Amino acid sequence: MKLHSMLVTALLASAPVLMVAPAARAEPPVYTGLFSDTALQGYDPVAYFTDGKPVKGSDEYTTEYMGAEFKFSSASHRETFLADPERYVPQYGGYCAWAMADGKHAKGDARFWKIVDGKLYLNYNSAIQKKWGAGEVAFIERADQAWRDINQ
Repeated sequence: MKLHSMLVTALLASAPVLMVAPAARAEPPVYTGLFSDTALQGYDPVAYFTDGKPVKGSDEYTTEYMGAEFKFSSASHRETFLADPERYVPQYGGYCAWAMADGKHAKGDARFWKIVDGKLYLNYNSAIQKKWGAGEVAFIERADQAWRDINQ
């Protein structure tokens, strides 16, 4: 019996170690960057609709939504957001709309944006935004489907 135990121990010790890769980390529902919990790089999501441009939010006017902190340039913008957050949150959680059309997560940059049919879309940079703009309707359809598939 002692010999049997020694053989089993020796076999287990010399067997290759099974390495199990950790499960892929799911991306957060709202893009915030690597070392932040702030959405839209601190820009006010309501300002895109009311001012027609990105406006930096303030630490004085914030709210948490879907695990991210949103900043606003005024208390009234924060209240507008709270009344209907889905209207103001960028599509695909602020990830790049062009990348999402291929089912990929890439950072969306709050400076490269467009409102289409009342929805805010972000892109990675100006070059990507130009590509996206050349076929945005088709890209939006593909990205909408990819986003649904990812979030099932």
